[in-house]
Amino acid sequence: MKHDTYSNAARQINMTHGAGGKASAELIEEIFLKHLDNPWLRQGNDQALFEVQKGRMVMSTDGHVVSPIFFPGGNIGSLSVHGTVNDVAMSGAKPLYIALSVILEEGFPIDQLSAIVRSIAEAASEANVRIVTGDTKVVEKGSADGIFITTTGVGVVPDGLHLSVDQVRPGDAIILSGSIGDHGIAIMSKRENLEFETDILSDTASLNCLVAAMVEQCPDISCMRDPTRGGLSATLNEISRQAKVGMEVQEDAIPIKPQVRAACELLGLDPVNIANEGKLIAFCPQDQAEALVASMQQHPLGKDAAIIGQVTEDDRNMVSMKNAFGGSRIMDWLSGEQLPRIC
Repeated sequence: MKHDTYSNAARQINMTHGAGGKASAELIEEIFLKHLDNPWLRQGNDQALFEVQKGRMVMSTDGHVVSPIFFPGGNIGSLSVHGTVNDVAMSGAKPLYIALSVILEEGFPIDQLSAIVRSIAEAASEANVRIVTGDTKVVEKGSADGIFITTTGVGVVPDGLHLSVDQVRPGDAIILSGSIGDHGIAIMSKRENLEFETDILSDTASLNCLVAAMVEQCPDISCMRDPTRGGLSATLNEISRQAKVGMEVQEDAIPIKPQVRAACELLGLDPVNIANEGKLIAFCPQDQAEALVASMQQHPLGKDAAIIGQVTEDDRNMVSMKNAFGGSRIMDWLSGEQLPRIC
């Protein structure tokens, strides 16, 4: 049996691992191929060769610099897969392949790298996507923050399906797949060593299976987005501006876990501005919304799905939020950065 020279927790990344020599080859073989092995990677080329499936191709790329790299409910590895799978899936596409680029800082523990790559493999397997090509670079100590990951995803949209912001119309229902703020508060609790009576876990997850079920139930969905940085507020404002519409949201309809709400009150944060990594917003005709939500609630990642508002005609493209007492306020873009490096 081949001895795994990278199983020793005392080993660290050094500059030779990025020099293209024997150490580089061993790192790729004993860490990356060990966990990510598949026929595409085994081609051993500087690119991936794969069959093009019928339909329109979709591609998305994303850099991941989350701090800390291990957080309650996940780590930078699983997050990098989930983020790219979701960006591809929001078009209604079936995600297929991912390219992986990893930048490592000199001195980064190899046991942590192994754990991260293992979580990448697990997340890819759960989403039924393949890591088909990649690249690894090593930079001098102090030039990065441990590890940065870039993922590029490719998928296929079936013929006849067109989900896009330009399809959003006044009267459409606004649907949220579940509770907001989980990821951002999980990151903050770890970063600030905060302790709560109930654990707050990141919601990081791949949503492609939920999206497939939604599209099957309601082919007339006009648009989907995942509310990551800037949270629900930023995403709705972005869509309202792009679609040239207004939106009206019911505050008490937005699902928020009690422990997340309590943490936000303690920290002086607004849950609608907090990042999410396993939730989506969908727009569909009002008369199909209840059936779509009922269908989503049958899926583990949509069990708390709810209709939270509707699209309106508004030349100002404003997003407003009504409370239970009949009051209303503008749900504006976040000014500044509440939680930097959350994805």
